Amino acid sequence: MQTLLLNADDVSENAEMDRVIDAVRGAFTAYERGDAKMPAKSYIDLPEYNGDFRSMPAYLDVREEDVAEETATGDGWDAAGIKWVNVHTDNPADHDLPTVMGTMIYSDPETAFPLAVLDGTTLTMKRTGAAAAVATDHLAVPDASSLGIVGAGVQSYTQLEAIAEVRDIEEVVVSDLDEERVADFIDHFEDRFDVRTGSISEAGHCDILSTVTPVEDPIVGPDDVGEHTHVNAMGADAEGKHELADDLLLDATIVIDDHEQCTHSGEINVPYAAGTLADDDIYGEVGEIVVGRRAGRPGATGTSADADGVRGVSVFDSTGLAIQDVAAARVVYERADELDNGYPFDLLGLDD
Repeated sequence: MQTLLLNADDVSENAEMDRVIDAVRGAFTAYERGDAKMPAKSYIDLPEYNGDFRSMPAYLDVREEDVAEETATGDGWDAAGIKWVNVHTDNPADHDLPTVMGTMIYSDPETAFPLAVLDGTTLTMKRTGAAAAVATDHLAVPDASSLGIVGAGVQSYTQLEAIAEVRDIEEVVVSDLDEERVADFIDHFEDRFDVRTGSISEAGHCDILSTVTPVEDPIVGPDDVGEHTHVNAMGADAEGKHELADDLLLDATIVIDDHEQCTHSGEINVPYAAGTLADDDIYGEVGEIVVGRRAGRPGATGTSADADGVRGVSVFDSTGLAIQDVAAARVVYERADELDNGYPFDLLGLDD
């Protein structure tokens, strides 16, 4: 038996965004229904190297009725895997390496055979965009046509690519202190969207706002967003990170991906630890909205136009879950197998 090795280009090619969005939606559904197993993310801190490792294992079983027919991803499925990812902040300057690198092992749940070893960094970007798209589909106004992005790094690209799958995005406003990164972003998308640079407030007054920065001092306040803006807070992935001002969060409808992770290292971690924000200030988890146990935005996917659902400003606090990685890895593996690409090799020596 052969294990498929998939590099960054392979993952990018095979992670077709509509399929990844459907898979991530299925992962949220399975998690909410108790059909997933996801131990807490574990950390190995390495202060001597100014870095850390993070281990993210998961298993999920997605029912047939939760698979979108139009994306042709199968008749229900299960999947298992683990992502091993680091954050070493000195890497770019000292070693000419990325700050974050990830490796994903995707396994057959029945036999545990390692079906694929794939680049987890590109996979993370794809599934992070897909998670924002799922939340946006349920929480943004149905006719949303403008997207603001604060932070023009690598994550910003998949935010636009994914959100444009669930809303008819025409105007994009990107805000970043690095003019070169903004220029690169505009050049990349100018043939597909009306993209321009703008202030944080201009980005925040779009129908949808995605924040993808690593800041610890909030940069988006209540006056920087519109009356019905949906915000995807994607940047916080560690204790102390905090993009949105406390008064913005307290006035908004907050939807999280996972209580333990969000209160530990998500957008709400700082005000939650300080007691400024409590469980009563959290509307619910995105999985509850996906399966219909809580209403989303009236008129948006899964919620009728006359429902008593989410109104005003909404915030999705996304920390990134292992179930998303496993779901996206399955899409990549199945598509690569279908297209016969990647690099098969005898990892376990079973073909001797």
